[in-house]
Amino acid sequence: MIIGLGSDLCNIDRITAALERHGSRFEQRCFTAIERAKAERRPFTRAGTYAKRFAAKEAFSKAVGTGFKRGVFMKDIGVVNAPSGAPTLALEGGAKARLEELTPAGHEIFIHLTLTDDHPWAQAFVILEARPL
Repeated sequence: MIIGLGSDLCNIDRITAALERHGSRFEQRCFTAIERAKAERRPFTRAGTYAKRFAAKEAFSKAVGTGFKRGVFMKDIGVVNAPSGAPTLALEGGAKARLEELTPAGHEIFIHLTLTDDHPWAQAFVILEARPL
C-alpha cells in the first residue's frame, strides 16, 4: 500500500546562484558526502546534479507529511544508487525516525524515487510503499 507520495520541481539556476553565493556552506548544510562527491565528478552538470537531489529531499519531506519540520532535515536525506543503478534514498536521524513512525506494524517500507532534469528544471517524485512482511 502507498503510505506517502511527494513531488518537487527545482530551478537549476536557483541552485547555481546558491552555490555561487554560499559555496561549500550550502553544500555542507544540504547534501551528504556521497552527494557532494557525485556532484564533483560532474563539473559540467554540477548544479543540475545538486538540483535533482534537492528536489528529491523536498519530495521526501512532502511524502512523510512534515516538510522540513519535526526533526526532518535535508542532510538526513541522501540520494544513493541501488546495486541496479536506480536512485533511492538513504535516511538518517529525524528523516528515518519519521518514516518509521509512518510504517504500519508488520510492514516494511520501499522507497521509489525518480529524478529528471531538463534545464532549467529538475524534478523528483517519491513514493513510499509499505509491503507486508
